[in-house]
Amino acid sequence: MTAIAGPSRSEGPSAQDYLDRDSKPVPASLRYNRNDQLDSTDIPIERYISADFARVEMEKMWYRAWQMACVEGDIPEVGDHIVYEIGDRSYIVIRTETGIRAYVNACLHRARLIRERGGNVPELRCTFHGFTWNLDGTMKTLPCAWDFPHVDPADLTLPEAKVDTWRGFVFINPDPDSGSLSDFLGNFVDQWIWPIETRYKAVHVAKKLPLNWKAAQEAFMETYHVIATHPQILTWTGDSNSQYDATSDQPHWNRMINVQGVPSPHVADFVDEQDVLESFYAARTFYSADTGRDLQSDGDLPEIPEGSTARAVLAEEMRKQLTKVSGRDYSQYSDSELLDTVQHTVFPNFHPWGGFKSNIVYRWRPNGFDPNSCIFETLIMADPPQGQPVPPSAPVRWVADDEQFTDVAELGLLGPVFDQDIDNMLWVQRGMKATLKKGLTLAQYQESRIRQMHQTLSTYIEE
Repeated sequence: MTAIAGPSRSEGPSAQDYLDRDSKPVPASLRYNRNDQLDSTDIPIERYISADFARVEMEKMWYRAWQMACVEGDIPEVGDHIVYEIGDRSYIVIRTETGIRAYVNACLHRARLIRERGGNVPELRCTFHGFTWNLDGTMKTLPCAWDFPHVDPADLTLPEAKVDTWRGFVFINPDPDSGSLSDFLGNFVDQWIWPIETRYKAVHVAKKLPLNWKAAQEAFMETYHVIATHPQILTWTGDSNSQYDATSDQPHWNRMINVQGVPSPHVADFVDEQDVLESFYAARTFYSADTGRDLQSDGDLPEIPEGSTARAVLAEEMRKQLTKVSGRDYSQYSDSELLDTVQHTVFPNFHPWGGFKSNIVYRWRPNGFDPNSCIFETLIMADPPQGQPVPPSAPVRWVADDEQFTDVAELGLLGPVFDQDIDNMLWVQRGMKATLKKGLTLAQYQESRIRQMHQTLSTYIEE
């Protein structure tokens, strides 16, 4: 185990204690256990509500940081592209004969957007006057070239953002002087061990929310809120037992391991293993990474053998059901990989879940320069059916302002949980404007991922 001294944590078994009891070998990645977040400084509220800060944040951080733009499956063929926008920047992320490129989405004549939406094109043509570029970014057609004696078409190559990929995800960086994506990710690339690159995007749900992107994102970076926001899951979720990995020497990623199939320390004195098992089935479902469908218990609940635990039984049920549905062998995967929420954050806004319980990816972005508006997206990555072609990436399903996430069938159990979380954050955004307090006071350990994110943000803002 890699561990360093850090903040105090909840009484009761730790995440690592539960991993010690795992019924299968636990991968070394899950034994990583580091947290050095001892700072107790409040987070300035202006970071969430100030239009001036939102603009500085955009120019100094978003325009200089690596950010996930799409999955490779969104653009599988030459000419396939999406339009990625951040702030007032717009990029055409396109597959070409020589790889994936990200062109600045503005005509070099009168600056009209070249592409308003994604699709497939053999060339990039501005519909205003017909200026046209090859997919490699070089000028193809300059209409009425005789009227541009002062212009060399060779000088009209489309400018680009930097592009790289990580396990099937396409990242761009608007800053031409930025370092590599590999350096940016640090040892996240070593700690992520699951084959997410073999999966396809089965679900993509997006909604504009009337709150700051950080406020929305931070609701998903800790389990401290479970006791008040999701009390229905306390019987089978070790909320304050969660492990938070966040260090200053790895500023661009952090992680949470939320142990499941065990009782919360808040109720552990009042429930037994049978209560854990029954409440788990009553309150939630298994999620199949292979089909995108929920897996339910087939009639009678499994029994807990003498000397065993609800967690071990639930993990074994997950192994059986995933193997049955997918045709793949899950027999050697650890209980943790099959049950726990192993959620990573890659700064500033990319949140992939590890393990096999679910293959969820979150992304939050500012909606333009408005500090009170953001875009929240959920991707579910599923394993393709064995022996069949890989299904195409799902299109984005936008949730209307008057819809709840509960109304989105594709989200299953996630929908009601999202509604609980977002309802809180809407009132947080309002409360941050009402309070006389200048900053947010964070818990030292349970909210340490949030603190580390703000420390990283500060390094961009202060440069």
